[in-house]
Amino acid sequence: MFFKHLYEKGLAQSSYIIGCQATGEAIVIDPQREISQYINIAENENLNITHITETHIHADFLSGSRELAAATNGKIYLSDEGGKDWQYRYMHIPLHDGDVINVGNLKLKVMYTPGHTPEHISFLLSDTTLSEKTMMIFTGDFVFVGDVGRPDLLEKAVGITGTMELSAKQMFNSLTRFKNLPGYIQVWPGHGAGSACGKSLSSVPSSTVGFEKISNWAFQIEDESKFIDELLKDQPEPPKYFAMMKKINRFGPTVLGGIPNPVKLTLNQFKKVVSENITILDSRDKLSFAGGHIKGSLNVPDNSAFTTWTGWMLKYDEPFVLITGKNTIEELTKNLARIGMEHFFGYIADLNNWADHCNELEVVKQITVSELSELNKNEEIQIIDVRENTEYKSAHILNAVNIHAGLIENNLDRINKNKKVVLYCESGDRSSIAISKLMNNGLLNVYNLTGGIKAWITEGSQVVK
Repeated sequence: MFFKHLYEKGLAQSSYIIGCQATGEAIVIDPQREISQYINIAENENLNITHITETHIHADFLSGSRELAAATNGKIYLSDEGGKDWQYRYMHIPLHDGDVINVGNLKLKVMYTPGHTPEHISFLLSDTTLSEKTMMIFTGDFVFVGDVGRPDLLEKAVGITGTMELSAKQMFNSLTRFKNLPGYIQVWPGHGAGSACGKSLSSVPSSTVGFEKISNWAFQIEDESKFIDELLKDQPEPPKYFAMMKKINRFGPTVLGGIPNPVKLTLNQFKKVVSENITILDSRDKLSFAGGHIKGSLNVPDNSAFTTWTGWMLKYDEPFVLITGKNTIEELTKNLARIGMEHFFGYIADLNNWADHCNELEVVKQITVSELSELNKNEEIQIIDVRENTEYKSAHILNAVNIHAGLIENNLDRINKNKKVVLYCESGDRSSIAISKLMNNGLLNVYNLTGGIKAWITEGSQVVK
């Protein structure tokens, strides 16, 4: 048997390619939209991708199943569990609890595991050349290492009321089935630390059924109502783009036939973009953005969280351009394609040419810890903590209110336009993102706390817990 785990850091997402070397057949589980990686692996291992499947309708990235099927002629196998309201709406071979996918000498048995979503399934893998017994389970967003899938996305992200409690009960029942599996079975989940599909995922890529039963918090609570309360408590804010991902993945993403190749804009083309108020996404780091950026542009730094924050900041029905280096444009284009941001007008590599032609640049005002301490004594300012609520509750600056960075535009009525407004996060990236959104909406009396709350604590300033 051939086995390969692929991990995309930006979305903390796992996919898998598994092959029977005797017959040359292979299956891909939860493929990303960038399919060349699977095709290259298959070719190097003398395998043909004949089967493609998913654990559920994903909310955090666009599925590559249709893309991969178009390129390989592999057949798509998808869940038909959960009722008609939760099923895929494009052509596939339906799967139900207990069904088996045969990939040469490999068997993948379907285990219906609702809770994260109503249609969710997991796959129990056996290599029959060794034994009929299960050796691995691919759990998708059902069981993670150290956590389980959140049941609230349909309600919080998609807006389908009344699903949260029911999904939590389904998760409790699904975990009961999981507990009955042999402890030696390897657990390979769909996400790791950094994903918004759970609240306490480990960075360890895999585990076993036995270890999860003794270490995962979800298996330590026997009472259903207590489990539901704990499962729903302190879940991270779901990114805005999750609702769109659910819709597109259900009906089937567009087959691209390859990653788009964006146009590098000339200065005149870029001037036209600016004059037409097309959204500008500036991927430079927070300090470069603060030092000088085009008025109204949005800052999403090119780091491991770029994809998620782009999903928070951009709108799917509006075109945009990107500011990034020529050595990073290809990777960022892949990141944008992963969440279906396809209204990509083009890019420029830097702002030097723009500034050299006497075009105005805007700055982000900075405030130091000592300056903020003085201003905070006489309430001349409004302080906004843009981190997750759990981070805010663990420790925050006195008088700070909590508004998640991704929801700052939804809360403009809470911003005091008659005071200096200071934003902070852990170290400054998220607050820079939020400030760029406020400035995009015409609020200019805003400041970024240099170094964030990390600097505040390092310099000995008091926090509220």
